[in-house]
Amino acid sequence: MAQVVVYGQRELLRTRRTAISDAVHGAVMAALAYPAEKRFHRFIGLEPEDFIYPADRGPDYTIIEVSMFEGRSEGAKRALIRELFTRLEAEAGLKPHSVEITITETPKVNWGIRGMNAEDLALGYRVDV
Repeated sequence: MAQVVVYGQRELLRTRRTAISDAVHGAVMAALAYPAEKRFHRFIGLEPEDFIYPADRGPDYTIIEVSMFEGRSEGAKRALIRELFTRLEAEAGLKPHSVEITITETPKVNWGIRGMNAEDLALGYRVDV
């Protein structure tokens, strides 16, 4: 499981939401061998006065938070970050300097999905990549 939250200025997300979502999902599929049909993205658009960050990041400053089951290798997480930077720039025009990414991993037992504890759920894809 990978849930992605994207924070940015409201206007940026309004105009580039589809491109950002496609870039993020492509990166997750490539780096984590994730199924195409498992797209879980939330976009939090903020007014400029509600989104404080260093001036050198520019108006395209975007934060990507990825929450996922623990179990991916360091190599897979490095690949995900690399893919995100590459695809966000190529597909959504977001320069790497204006993007920050965090990955948070938790045990499957800490997730509830489709009425079940994720530890007891047949996922249909591998987590140990």
